[in-house]
Amino acid sequence: MATYKKRGHKPQSKEERQAAIEEQSTTAEVFNTLDEKASKTEQWVAKNQKYIYIIIAVVAVGVLGYLAYTQYVLKPKELEASNEMYQAQVYFEQALEGQQQDSLFNLSLNGGQGKYGFLDIIDNYSGTDAANISRYYAGIAYLQTKNYKEAIVHLDKFKGKDEMLGPIAKGNIGDAFAELGQKEDALKYYNEAASMNENEFTSPKYLLKAAVLALELNNASEALKHLNKIKSDFPESAEANQVDVYLGQAEAMD
Repeated sequence: MATYKKRGHKPQSKEERQAAIEEQSTTAEVFNTLDEKASKTEQWVAKNQKYIYIIIAVVAVGVLGYLAYTQYVLKPKELEASNEMYQAQVYFEQALEGQQQDSLFNLSLNGGQGKYGFLDIIDNYSGTDAANISRYYAGIAYLQTKNYKEAIVHLDKFKGKDEMLGPIAKGNIGDAFAELGQKEDALKYYNEAASMNENEFTSPKYLLKAAVLALELNNASEALKHLNKIKSDFPESAEANQVDVYLGQAEAMD
C-alpha cells in the first residue's frame, strides 16, 4: 500500500536520513546537469550568433520577397492572363456546340483575331492558374481533334484541384491511350479517375469504362470488382443500369 509523507516530516531512522540525503544529492545532480546544458547552449548561441542572425535575415527576406512577388507580380499577371484567355475560351465553347469543330478547336489552341490561344497562355503566363486551366482546355482540344499524344502531354501536366476536373482530366488521358491502342495504360488512368475525389458523376463513369476495358483485356476479376462497386456504391447512377449486362459477361469469363 502506497503511503504519502506528511508535509514537514523529518526523517527519524538512519535509513530515512540516508534516503533523504540520496534524494537531495540526485536533485542537486539533475539541476547541475541542467545548468551545464544551459551554459553550453548559451555558449553555442554566443559563438554562432552571427550565423543565427544571418539565417533569420535570410528567412525574413524570403518571406517578404514572396509576399511582394505575390502582391505585385503574380496577382496582376494572373488577372492579365485571365483576360487574355477569354477569346480562346469563346472558341472552345463554340467548338463544343458543334460549329466547325476542328477549326474552332485549333483557334482555341493557337489564337485568332490577334488574341492568344491556350498554348500562348501556357507559354507566356507560366505558374498562373490561367496557364494551368489552359493545360486542361488544350488537352481536351487536342483529344477532340484526334491529336492523342499532345492531349496526353497537356492533360498529364494539368494540376486538377477541382472535384470534377481532376478525375475528368485523368479519364480523358485514359480515352487518349485507348484511342492509341494502349489499353493497359488506358485502364490505369480509368482506375485513377474512378478513385480520385469519389463522387456520383465521375466515379461510376470511369468505373464502368475500366470494367469494359478490363473485359477486353480478359481480366474478369477486375471487371467484376468495378461492376460490383457501381452496384453497391452508386446504385442511382446512369451507369448502374448497364452493370447487369457486363456482369453476365464477366461472370461467364471468370
